[in-house]
Amino acid sequence: MPFMISRSLALLAVAAALPAQQVHQAQQIQQEPTNNAPNSYQTIEGWAKLPEGRIWGSLSAVDVDKDGVSIWIAERCGANSCANSNLPPIMKFDSTGKLVKAFGAGMIQVPHGMHVDRDGNVWVTDAPFGRTVDSTRGHQVFKFSPDGKLLMTLGKPGGGRAPEYFYQPNDVITAPNGDIYVAEGHSDAPTANARILKFDRKGKFLRAWGTKGSGDGQVQQPHALAMDSRGRIFVADRSNNRILILDQDFNQLATWHQFSRPSGIYIDKNDVLYVADSESGSVEPEHKDWYRGIRIGSARDGSVTAFIPDPTMFVADSAKKVTGTSSAEGVAVDSRGNIYGAEVGQKALKRYVRKP
Repeated sequence: MPFMISRSLALLAVAAALPAQQVHQAQQIQQEPTNNAPNSYQTIEGWAKLPEGRIWGSLSAVDVDKDGVSIWIAERCGANSCANSNLPPIMKFDSTGKLVKAFGAGMIQVPHGMHVDRDGNVWVTDAPFGRTVDSTRGHQVFKFSPDGKLLMTLGKPGGGRAPEYFYQPNDVITAPNGDIYVAEGHSDAPTANARILKFDRKGKFLRAWGTKGSGDGQVQQPHALAMDSRGRIFVADRSNNRILILDQDFNQLATWHQFSRPSGIYIDKNDVLYVADSESGSVEPEHKDWYRGIRIGSARDGSVTAFIPDPTMFVADSAKKVTGTSSAEGVAVDSRGNIYGAEVGQKALKRYVRKP
């Protein structure tokens, strides 16, 4: 086992033996790069087939259908925004990559996060940014039936700053009892929202957690959410280069750095954890020693067991790292273990399958 992984496991063992109030501090010191885990996957490009004449835009929203093998994505209409498009951004592909469903035209400007709940309903967050969006629209969370019927809308068009909601909601998940959790805040600006909000199954606001910053009880660009088999909430606290683990009452249980700068998080039924890092060394040059890519490990003990590196990690001139976001930002995994990477910078949906 590579040294970096061994040291992370040792630190995790130390943390497990400490009193609860010291666990958080012990886990925060795991900051050496975990770049050397083996890669047992090969990349499949062009798996999903768009309709003739349509091209891929940026996408970060991806999840697996209730059937375990079909894939849902929300693509930004051939660009990085659907603000001036009549294309349907929400699409479902069957296990062969054939498009079988599309809807949502004119409803969402910048689809960002996606969640398929236990009943097969499709949740999408709209997090507008940049100059190509309509400031009177967006900043909402939408719940659709599998056939595209709008079932619920959270937030108001155009958004709201705290204590109102939302302004740039990044992701959404639901708990087994139907409670809804939304991660909010896509900017490092001092005035930007940065928190997690909780609603009941009918959309009634219950409470919010988190303030903007890097300490305990704080987040900075909470970019994605996932839930493990124990019902713990994993928060991709991207601008803080860490994952926060919370219970459903927002008690902070742990902080993990070994999965690098997380843009996307997915946890499968066996508590295998998949974390997409699309910004280390480029958008975030201070995180320069960490390689971009998808780290795979355990949601139970925090070990990192595999790593799919970004194929455009380096360029020819003196092996300097490329700039900009790259490779997977959103990540999902089907019941057969195939990994799907939703790419903003490269405008693609890639499939990763185990090497024969």
